[in-house]
Amino acid sequence: MISRLIEASLRNRVIVLVLYAALALWGWWALGRTPIDAIPDLSDNQVIVFTDWPGHSPQEVEDQVTYPMTVNLQGLAGVRVVRSQSAFGFSMIYVVFEDDVDLYFARSRVLERMSLIGKSLPAGVVPTLGPDATGVGHVFWYTVESRTRSLRDLRTLQDWFIRYQLNAVPGVAEVASVGGTVQQYQVDVDPNRLRTYNLPLSTVVDAVRRSNINVGGNVLESNGAWLIVRGVGLIGSVDDVKRIVIGAHNGTPIYVDQVANVQVGDAFRVASLVKGTSEAVGGVIVARSGTNTRQVIEAVKARIAEIQPGLPADVSIVPFYDRSDLIDRSVDTLRHALLEEILLVTLAHVLFLMHFRSILIVTIPLPLAVLCSFTAMYYAGLSANIMSLAGIAIAIGVLVDAGIVVTENAFRFMEQRQVDPADRRAVFATVLESTRLVGRPVFFSMAIILLAFVPVFALTGQEGKLFHPLAFTKTFSMAGAALLSITLVPVLYQQGGFGLPPSPQQRRFITQESEQWLQLFEESANAVREFPGAKLGWSIHSLRAVDPEAVKIIFRNMPEDLPFHIHAAE
Repeated sequence: MISRLIEASLRNRVIVLVLYAALALWGWWALGRTPIDAIPDLSDNQVIVFTDWPGHSPQEVEDQVTYPMTVNLQGLAGVRVVRSQSAFGFSMIYVVFEDDVDLYFARSRVLERMSLIGKSLPAGVVPTLGPDATGVGHVFWYTVESRTRSLRDLRTLQDWFIRYQLNAVPGVAEVASVGGTVQQYQVDVDPNRLRTYNLPLSTVVDAVRRSNINVGGNVLESNGAWLIVRGVGLIGSVDDVKRIVIGAHNGTPIYVDQVANVQVGDAFRVASLVKGTSEAVGGVIVARSGTNTRQVIEAVKARIAEIQPGLPADVSIVPFYDRSDLIDRSVDTLRHALLEEILLVTLAHVLFLMHFRSILIVTIPLPLAVLCSFTAMYYAGLSANIMSLAGIAIAIGVLVDAGIVVTENAFRFMEQRQVDPADRRAVFATVLESTRLVGRPVFFSMAIILLAFVPVFALTGQEGKLFHPLAFTKTFSMAGAALLSITLVPVLYQQGGFGLPPSPQQRRFITQESEQWLQLFEESANAVREFPGAKLGWSIHSLRAVDPEAVKIIFRNMPEDLPFHIHAAE
């Protein structure tokens, strides 16, 4: 099969070149759309169920809310474990699914089960699902600041305006408010006044609850028009609360302000946000699972810039945590490493080949293999993070090996048979035979290297989530390099006289370079002799691709008492 693929590539050179040009454009398109993040997501595949039951102790919440829900959620398909915790006034349940279960399938199953167990919960208790995000979803934090407004006013602005604007940004799962004080109407009932009017406390509670509502009526027809009749009862101020009727005494209505003090106050606080040395009001942007974190952050920044003019003049939104900085630094570090490795590999080709067109043959597949890896990453749902890019960086040195072997063998066949480059038929036959000779070994040698990562693919849990991106990207790039070595490399060698052997002048220059390398080896050996027991290993690769005489010169003049070993790569 490999031989037929090599022959088909050489017989259809134009098609091969066009296909790889399209593949390069496809890879460039995928490169710009691959999600970018700083680190892999190591969090569990979980669904969070939050239940609020104000005023009840942790033991009551555990017995009547947490335990019934935990028992019923354990039987769902794909559930690995159910964890829960009960606190004063609320319950948190973490339903952890297997890693291969789709998140939205898991959420739908939990929601379906919650609708069945809702009848067994106390009256007024309604469980809700947490956001469709993961443990690393907190990508952007900001504070709402003003020199003249109180924390209560800033929190009100955050809860009722800013939060809703940012929650509409694509990719945002939740905007959580942090810090400040939540405004509420407080009714402080005086027991002595209640006793005066012979009213229980429940009467006041029910009256306030029933009054905070609008009711609809019917219509009246007048002069060919409808007049809508409705009752307006929503509370809008402290005076509205004071004028709520809770009963009657001798035909005289009794109002709330006759038995209680009504005021605007702060809700009970369970957390605070401190920036520097003072309290602040802020929000947390939680990105949806599977989204491009960098794009979400940029969209949030753009929306903040849009809503800033609509805020009061003395109010501003100030970011104080932006993960895009961490993403940029992490990705730039590996991007520079990749570029430096590609440059060093190219310089090594220049040093050992000394032939511009031959350098292109073994260098062009390098960026193509990287683009192939990004194309596979995009469709596999992998993000470009520090681990996935590290897989490509590790594979850089191996990606060119197959191309060098194919090129070297073609050199050797062209030299031994003294083929005229102008004879296209002879060049075709020579390249075909030489590539067939090494095509299968080269392809399967790359496959053997890939087999070394089988144990990495067998990792599960957080270890697998950490190292799978590295193994996948290295596999993608090496698979692309193996395919390029038996399809594109022989085509480039044959097309346009790329594969002409170096001239005699170039060979003499290469021989001189080899002698300079020999002098460097001798100087290093003398330095090593000064340190007893030290060992130094040299590896000489692909000198045969340049000139067999270079290898002979090095080994013929190498001292026999060197305290290190030299291994020549055949």
